[in-house]
Amino acid sequence: MRDRDRKSKFQRSGGKDPNRDRETGRRPPWRGREGADDDTIILYGWHTVAAALANPNRRIRRLLLTENAARRLAEDKIDTRVTPEIVRPNLIDQRLGPDAVHQGLLAEADPLDSPGIDELAEAGIVLVLDQITDPHNVGAIMRSAAAFAVKAIVTTARHSPEATGVLAKSASGALELVPLVTVQNLARALNEMNERGFMTVGLDSEGEENLGAVALREPLALVLGAEGKGLRQLTRETCSAVARLDMPGEIKSLNVSNAAVLALYIGSSRLGLMG
Repeated sequence: MRDRDRKSKFQRSGGKDPNRDRETGRRPPWRGREGADDDTIILYGWHTVAAALANPNRRIRRLLLTENAARRLAEDKIDTRVTPEIVRPNLIDQRLGPDAVHQGLLAEADPLDSPGIDELAEAGIVLVLDQITDPHNVGAIMRSAAAFAVKAIVTTARHSPEATGVLAKSASGALELVPLVTVQNLARALNEMNERGFMTVGLDSEGEENLGAVALREPLALVLGAEGKGLRQLTRETCSAVARLDMPGEIKSLNVSNAAVLALYIGSSRLGLMG
């Protein structure tokens, strides 16, 4: 994030929400639908929007700010990059709904590019999500992934939430930090990762070994399935190993985002990536 002292020029906007013609390119697999063009994503909330403004790879199309949010950005010397529109909080409420905690910031932006499997770093840990559809869970997983310096998250173009709105808010800025790799066929992607030397470990309650007892190595791909359904059969068969997460308490299963944190801690500790 660059530290600039120049004064931003704010454009005041009324209650209208005009749609303007925009240049559109090819449609990426991750796109937004919440009140914007199909190829535009919606970002809201302080951490989410501030991280997007700090990311030079993120193109900001439009920025709505309340007076308080604009003042806070100026005080923190955060470059808005585009001329913001100063609006009342209820205009952002109308765009997002009354339950969205937007903190006076809403940005319309272009999606980030999705790297290919062949661009994955052959070191550290990658997370693979097998049809996890809840945006809160995926956002929480992304936040944990950023905390553990995960190299990328691989997910399917279908049966996965859009990288916008609720997911971005739940990720709390991690959307700008962890690359998302979207694939059409997860089993094919896992096969390609196996061929490139990744150790692909599926997490399943029926796994043969506890993850903590598996001889892990880099590059490591931890594969998580949806809550309830778990890993699909073909996904299980494509992984080089299937492990479980043993716990001493009466409840033996975790929310998928909590399971991701535990698996990342075990994996990072075993691989010596914590220090």
